[in-house]
Amino acid sequence: MTLPKKHLFDLPEGVIYLDGNSLGPLPKGAVDSASRVIADEWGTELIRAWNTADWMTLPSRLGDLIAPLIGAPKGSVATGDTLSIKVYQALASALKRVPDRRVILSDSGNFPSDLYMAQGLIRTLDQAYELRTPAPEDVLEAITDEVAVVMITQVDYRSGGMHDMTAITEKAQSVGAVMIWDLAHSAGAVPVDMLGCNAEFAVGCTYKYLNGGPGAPAFIYARPDIIADVEPALAGWLGHDAPFAMDPEYRPAMSIERLRVGTPPILQLAVLEQALTAWEGVSMAELRAASIHLSETFIREVEARCPDLVLASPRHPAQRGSQVSFAFEHGYPAMQALIDHGVIGDFRAPDIMRFGFTPLYLDDADVLRACEIMEMIFQEALWRDPKYQVRSRVT
Repeated sequence: MTLPKKHLFDLPEGVIYLDGNSLGPLPKGAVDSASRVIADEWGTELIRAWNTADWMTLPSRLGDLIAPLIGAPKGSVATGDTLSIKVYQALASALKRVPDRRVILSDSGNFPSDLYMAQGLIRTLDQAYELRTPAPEDVLEAITDEVAVVMITQVDYRSGGMHDMTAITEKAQSVGAVMIWDLAHSAGAVPVDMLGCNAEFAVGCTYKYLNGGPGAPAFIYARPDIIADVEPALAGWLGHDAPFAMDPEYRPAMSIERLRVGTPPILQLAVLEQALTAWEGVSMAELRAASIHLSETFIREVEARCPDLVLASPRHPAQRGSQVSFAFEHGYPAMQALIDHGVIGDFRAPDIMRFGFTPLYLDDADVLRACEIMEMIFQEALWRDPKYQVRSRVT
């Protein structure tokens, strides 16, 4: 395997892209793939393309392409809908497996949308469910025999801190709880072994490290031995065992198809299919080693050049994902200054500057040049410019 694979991406000239942990860049061929679907399939075949272009099976076919990246077997991953929908599906199905318990355990560092979906489901069920959110470092201790479901994002979106999937899954199952992992910041970033860790469910998105584009569909995994027993809370038409039988009663498909809900977004799936070709021949172990090398270089250089920044990620690389975060009181304008000078990262409140390390298209030269630009911005305090103080809607 040779990394990086810059030739597979349309990266703008003069830009060092350190935000693939939030939105991956445009894969080469994606525009042609979308154009082909629009012109040759939709434009020519019209509705016939559901059969002639095999649109209907695309969510499962792409699930089988994602499966090896998360250590899952073929037939255990389906794509479609949004990550929030998939969180809701997994959580509702998990709760049905433990009907005599009323505690959902997450952590205070989890992504807000996951917590919002849990809160919304609790209100909908109206059965005295409780959401507990201990600090990330206290999760293991908080897993007791009161807990029905443990729902954790493996890599913390702010700090990049990484949970121990095996230890948490084993603890959850030892007390009879069901385990759900959110792999939004893991898939395509760190090695994942869903089958090996034995968790019942996982969900994730495809627009970050998998480069599927803005709004790219999410995925959901169910452990193969439980798929036939999963009770879908969102009983969508395309999760039916025979959608075109038009049966008035829902009968879930006897495969991962039961976790499909609505009509698949064919244009987005076509782009994602092209994006996934970049992973052919990629070893996740080698990619992880390259990611650690780049992030360690970045930390060393930033701390030497920009003493005002404080590392907000775990120091040890084994304890963080493929991103590095630094805290700075004026993090928002500082990040805007960086972006304006060709180094794209992002900001998360209250003071976190985030940088993603994606060895598919980043190398040592990119990282060192980014650090040189950061040093210049902080030495000259360019972030103080009033134009960088104005908050955009998306940070």
